[in-house]
Amino acid sequence: MSEVFEGYERQYCELSVNLSRKCNSAAQLADGEPKKQQISELKVGLDDADVLIRKMDLESRSLQPSLKATLLAKLREYKSDLNKLKKEVNKLTLTSANQAAHDLESGMMDPHAASANQRERLAMSTERLDQSSDRIRESRRIALETEELSVLILGDLHQQRETLLHSHNKLHGVDDAIDKSKKILTSMSRRISRNKWIMGSVIGALILAIIIILYFKLFHH
Repeated sequence: MSEVFEGYERQYCELSVNLSRKCNSAAQLADGEPKKQQISELKVGLDDADVLIRKMDLESRSLQPSLKATLLAKLREYKSDLNKLKKEVNKLTLTSANQAAHDLESGMMDPHAASANQRERLAMSTERLDQSSDRIRESRRIALETEELSVLILGDLHQQRETLLHSHNKLHGVDDAIDKSKKILTSMSRRISRNKWIMGSVIGALILAIIIILYFKLFHH
């Protein structure tokens, strides 16, 4: 298995266990600032878990098909668990928000329970918190997109490297073939030259033999 995937998986499992504990703890808290703080921390943790899931997904898709199928199956289970956690946190958020709205409504109905100044401060604090959360999510999204782009670029570079290595091996093979062809041609050339000398010698010997035969026939009759 990929060591990079195992590293992300270990981080995710630890984070998932921690989030489950926090979620159970937040569910037992009464509505108030401590519960809001706990829910805020849970949302940040869920964003971190999402990032780890995306990293594991990218890493698994860059591996060999046989290993990729196994890791993607495991990843589907992690995504399912994470969705369950998100639903629980959303339920906590909704409960807390409904209670806050109810308290605010009660305060508005009873002038002595809450002042307009307190309601304004609460609205401003909520708005600042939402803006901060939006900025954090946007920063995480940009960082994740940048990482995905980097992974794609690295993948392209890896493919180009493989192509260059393959081309180099082919050229090396062509060089070897050319060297072998040169050796064969040189050997053939030597054999042709040797055969020429042999043929020349044979022809010369035949001519000499014919001359000798004619000489004896002409001058001894």
